[in-house]
Amino acid sequence: MTRSEKSDSTHSSWQMLCDPPLKIDASHAGVQREHLSTLLKGREVPVAIPNLMKDWPIVSVGKASNNELCEYLLSFDKGATVDALHLPFKEDGRMFYNEQLSGFNFSRSRMLFSEALLTLQENQGKPKSDTLYVGSTTIDSCLPGLLAENDSGLEALKPLGTLWIGNKSRIAAHYDASDNLICVAAGKRRVTLFPPSQVENLYIGPLHFTPAGQSISMVDFSNPDLAAFPKFKEAMQNALVIDLSPGDALYIPAMWWHHIEAKENINLLINFWWREGEQFLGRAENTLYHALLTLKQLPKSQRKAWKSLFDFYVFSDDEHRFQHIDNSKKGPLGDIDENTHRQFKAWLVNNFKQ
Repeated sequence: MTRSEKSDSTHSSWQMLCDPPLKIDASHAGVQREHLSTLLKGREVPVAIPNLMKDWPIVSVGKASNNELCEYLLSFDKGATVDALHLPFKEDGRMFYNEQLSGFNFSRSRMLFSEALLTLQENQGKPKSDTLYVGSTTIDSCLPGLLAENDSGLEALKPLGTLWIGNKSRIAAHYDASDNLICVAAGKRRVTLFPPSQVENLYIGPLHFTPAGQSISMVDFSNPDLAAFPKFKEAMQNALVIDLSPGDALYIPAMWWHHIEAKENINLLINFWWREGEQFLGRAENTLYHALLTLKQLPKSQRKAWKSLFDFYVFSDDEHRFQHIDNSKKGPLGDIDENTHRQFKAWLVNNFKQ
């Protein structure tokens, strides 16, 4: 079946017909966790590694039963309070905006982690249970000691480990500015991936008003409305889709769009974030936001000129384009250490006041 034929398939099955990302066999010596940092660092495309974490204790107890999984998690709990999202059953797990786009279709609360686990256990046998979702929770703060027993092998990259647990849910396509290794500890996840170049075909919503901090695709992946979102057909042809089971891992490079669906009564995802480059550089998104307030408002001819300047100063791969300037006078055109960054950031802040 050709890619164009795939995109003409029924909406509910289009993801099943997409190509998977590159897969690497975790049984190979070079893919053992002690070599994982070297394997993943600098990769520009997603990589699936089935069974990479199959020996984690948390995977073993999760395979035994959901109750044993919860008991294992509670053995690390010190009474932590977490952010929880509550979604009515009628929303079919889709975390999104409300119909008026004046807010969201879910509510938020703070609750004990132990209470969240108890709610998930109680809802297992209910055919129309609401969605409860605890996401982006720092593991070392919530469950200290858990990662010591379930090692990622990524210590050289100094990652941040977080957990995501809930029943059935659908998280809209979004990107993250950090590299990311997601590991399924329990349940099943379907991940749909798009390269950064597909942004124009994903119909991204507001930047400043988002469900969880990142802008999201407005397309319902379970039933894409191609009349309202015709360019999504092109995105469908460029999607990569993979179903992950307990013990499987998936590397998602920074800036790749990804939609994640949790499919079981209890699903637990553990992920590890890290960033290439120095931490003091801050958030690149702020550059985009400032450009929207300034460059985007200029006449077309001026925007075109500014594009040329950005191409030259920021995006060019010519490492010698500033060699005519003495190193002592290059400022932000040269190599930037923390002191230089602090100096010119203060200069920039002062310019913002004018």
